[in-house]
Amino acid sequence: MHVPDGFINAPVSAVAGVVAAGAVAVSLRGARRELGGERAAPLAGLVAAFIFAVQMLNFPVAAGTSGHLLGGALAAILVGPFTGVLCIAVVLLMQGILFADGGLTALGVNITVMGVVTVVVAYALFRGLTGVLPRTRRSTTAAAFVAALVSVPAAAVAFTAIYAIGGTTDVPIGKVLTAMVGVHVLIGIGEAVITALTVGAVLAVRPDLVHGARGLAAPLKLRVDGELVDAPAAAPAPAAARTHSTRKVWATGLVAALLLAGFVSYYASANPDGLEKVAADKGIDEKVEEHGAADSPLADYGVKSITDPRISGGLAGVIGVGVTVVVGSGVFWAVHRRRTRQEPATTSHGSV
Repeated sequence: MHVPDGFINAPVSAVAGVVAAGAVAVSLRGARRELGGERAAPLAGLVAAFIFAVQMLNFPVAAGTSGHLLGGALAAILVGPFTGVLCIAVVLLMQGILFADGGLTALGVNITVMGVVTVVVAYALFRGLTGVLPRTRRSTTAAAFVAALVSVPAAAVAFTAIYAIGGTTDVPIGKVLTAMVGVHVLIGIGEAVITALTVGAVLAVRPDLVHGARGLAAPLKLRVDGELVDAPAAAPAPAAARTHSTRKVWATGLVAALLLAGFVSYYASANPDGLEKVAADKGIDEKVEEHGAADSPLADYGVKSITDPRISGGLAGVIGVGVTVVVGSGVFWAVHRRRTRQEPATTSHGSV
């Protein structure tokens, strides 16, 4: 659902840019609380890189139409809503600058629609569901599925609302809304499956690394003399063991992202995604503009100097994952360091 330049007029794009900048500023402050431990920054960078990789895997959803992960729900559940917004913003920035994917003047629209709307809708629904469902891993995974499913058509509605205000072509908004929601409900199913599988996989090995699952684990029950009683709490693992386990999760996730972007992406659907298909069918792409980074050596997810499409696309994907994990980790590390510098001052002030 990457909005290109020319779909939305300049004044509305500027307003969306201000909204996106405000959301990023608020998220930078909120992420300080979410990035509590030293392990959190590289893990958040990994989430951004993983989302970048999975977004390269367009999957078919209808005749001549494909879809891809938006990632807001996944990021919010894994690392928290504020950090999640930053993850999507980093991904969109890398895609726009390096790969000419998503307009540069439309960056604010894309962050607002794909980042802010998906994160807010998904995380609010996820927390609501986990508040009423049994406190189990299965229920948490199910809540992630539903939250991700709903977040995609919500983003489609948000785009349609922005287009109704600042669209550059005269198209009946009712038809755009119907088409956008219809196809993005189907895309949402794919988003939900990917999100649930990923969240479930992390819950299975390190549930403490899933932000949305903190405090959700129910105590283990044992049957004693025919009655269920709480089992004794297990002793926490040594710090060295937890660090080693975290590094293993990070390495596994990075390898998975590299394989997805560098190899599996070659087999992704070549059909236009939901927004592209609706734009072509309804005529809202009549004034689309050439991307400002169209001459980038990595434009359209290929290395221009390499003629073999498999190698070109795979190398571009690997470069994208590498750059995203480095930039993302750097951003989140800076946020974490700012938090740790402020804590002593806050503690000292509170003790006076």
